[in-house]
Amino acid sequence: MREIRILPARALGYEFIPEKYLPQGVDENYLRNAQVGRPPDSWRHLRSAEIETLVKNGVTCGDWDSLLVTDPFTPHLIKNCEFSGLVRLGRLQNVVLEHHELKTAAGITNSLIISCDVGDNCAIHNVRHLAHFILGDNVVLLNIDEMNTTNHAKFGNGILKEGESEDTRVWLDLMNESGGRAVMPFDGMIPADAYLWAKYRDDQRLVQRLGEMTQKQFDARRGFFGQVGKATVIKNSRILKDVKIGSRCYIKGANKLKNLTINSSDEEPTQIGEGVEMVNGIVGLGCRVFYGCKAVRFIMGNNTSLKYGARLLHSMLGDNSTVSCCELLNNLIFPAHEQHHNNSFLTSSLLMGQSNIAAGATIGSNHNSRANDGEIQAGRGFWPGLCTTLKHSCRFASFVLLIKGDYPAELDVPLPFALLRDDPAGGRLVVMPAYWWLHNMYALARNTWKYQARDKRKTKTQHVEFDCLAPDTAEEMIAAMRLLEIATAKAQLRHEGASTDSVSDDALAVKGRELLTGPAERTAELEILGENMENARRKTVLVQVRRGYHAYREMLHAYAMKNLLEYLRQRPEATVAAMAKDLSGPRERRWVNLGGQLVEESEVDRLRADVGGGTIADWPEVHQAYDRLWKAYPKSKQRHALACLLLLCGADALGPKQWEDALVEMLRIQEYIRDEVYRTRKKDYDNPYRQATFRNAEEMRSTIGTAEDNDFVRQVREETEHLARRIAAMRK
Repeated sequence: MREIRILPARALGYEFIPEKYLPQGVDENYLRNAQVGRPPDSWRHLRSAEIETLVKNGVTCGDWDSLLVTDPFTPHLIKNCEFSGLVRLGRLQNVVLEHHELKTAAGITNSLIISCDVGDNCAIHNVRHLAHFILGDNVVLLNIDEMNTTNHAKFGNGILKEGESEDTRVWLDLMNESGGRAVMPFDGMIPADAYLWAKYRDDQRLVQRLGEMTQKQFDARRGFFGQVGKATVIKNSRILKDVKIGSRCYIKGANKLKNLTINSSDEEPTQIGEGVEMVNGIVGLGCRVFYGCKAVRFIMGNNTSLKYGARLLHSMLGDNSTVSCCELLNNLIFPAHEQHHNNSFLTSSLLMGQSNIAAGATIGSNHNSRANDGEIQAGRGFWPGLCTTLKHSCRFASFVLLIKGDYPAELDVPLPFALLRDDPAGGRLVVMPAYWWLHNMYALARNTWKYQARDKRKTKTQHVEFDCLAPDTAEEMIAAMRLLEIATAKAQLRHEGASTDSVSDDALAVKGRELLTGPAERTAELEILGENMENARRKTVLVQVRRGYHAYREMLHAYAMKNLLEYLRQRPEATVAAMAKDLSGPRERRWVNLGGQLVEESEVDRLRADVGGGTIADWPEVHQAYDRLWKAYPKSKQRHALACLLLLCGADALGPKQWEDALVEMLRIQEYIRDEVYRTRKKDYDNPYRQATFRNAEEMRSTIGTAEDNDFVRQVREETEHLARRIAAMRK
């Protein structure tokens, strides 16, 4: 426990930087002056009449020569205050500042100001302790217990200041409770950075270089002041310590904000509300934090929300995410995450974007292990249902949906767009491949549009692929088709009483492909089992395998043609033959979801080598590399799309016949999407139990509308008509 030290009176406002950390030839305000960025003649000393007015207004000052002002200066606007140390005031005029219909007069009343720079026409009222801060113009501070900055403030960055020991560094233990994937947080960190650092732990040179880059990115000297940007309002709050706050930020009723960078701007203001406590973290642009939330050792991306008592601990929350009423511990979460129901718990997980955690879900309990080093890794679109319980360690392909259940063992599900059902009565795990495409097209097709519409970021540092049909899911589907082929062939051999031990996977895949593409009755009676999907002795039963297999083919075709048609749209002069030549090459089979941005694995390996070898010297250069990869991504995706189409066609090159057939098939698939979007939406309106709460059909129509009037249903119909016209024109 730290003891109270007795210091001389001059220590209040002076000797901010310990002498041993003060360079020769400068005073203790040299860093502060650089932060303010104003020439020394911007301020002047008080006139005797002004001092007399201040004294009459109950103002005291340890040294009047240390209180500097700017013209115009209206002394009667300062009342019942105490100034200590060097305090410099901007223009102070008889004006009123209004924010959300709260009107406050500019001036300083009932406050203690210690060694601060105050911008033009600020309103500071009832601030009991304000020390070592730089305030921008038109800042409003009302009813605050303490605002203080220490000489070793790091503002949420995981760095060390001069003279500090390594054990004081702030780390984020992402993806794993054991700390084996810890990263140093910093202002500007995005999920791609955290993933690169936390995932490739075996690349020791990379990990070392990323730590060095983070330390060097920020000034290790002591003596930087806290900052409050222009037009920021802070009211009815208790403690703000070692914080850096951007412009237009609105903070009301916060309990404790410590060691933070709170990004905010005119275009993307951030708001922090009642009962909030945040320590050791970074808050992104345009964030919302309200109603008793707790965040400790965290990073919130741009346009994220934390509400209604949520707890965010040792976690990074990607852009465009909303979290309410729940607890997140030791997670790395890519953009567009939703967790907005009570009692859900998410721990030690890597969620790769567009995820949704339902109420009561417990994702990552450690009940099957004595260790705390388990993990869950889920691809894009992960969605566990109500009250789902998962245990470490698990891995899921993209867009896996879990029906409510207490899953008793570890899972490894490589089938994308699948539905999982725990069947304890039947003693089995049930997996349905391609569930979304077969049974909930409305939700799947709306997915891309929904996340793009919700992306309100003005500053898009983290690039994001929102389309559910992309290279990562395409490769998962190709791998899943082979697994279904092998599983079907084994089921047939078991049905015949034959052994599968001596048959190679390639031979099984050929046999399974013949079964799945042949007459339906050949597979109708087969019990097709999945392998190595659950760490249990019970069976994993694959259902609707034939439909799922053909659904994967349709989804691959839609993915390929969508991107190839986009290539031709961007290049009206190009022919199909020219496109095929331009996009020729082997299929890139390994893609990395780098924080929401899809990158070829070979490019990620090259990036790691450049960072580890020093070719890339700092984080800004890493982000520039992401930008270059994002700029090249559309062409890479189109090249991959052509390779996928050729795989489906069983051809080495794209000839006129293949292209003609592909256009016809694409139109058929788009019409299927259109019909299924309408059908899966309409079934909600046709549900007699949903109709039961309405007196008649007219009341229901007036309340919730009709499937025909649904905006997204109409949008898909228009897209289908447009595609039909385009394909007709191309076929001519």
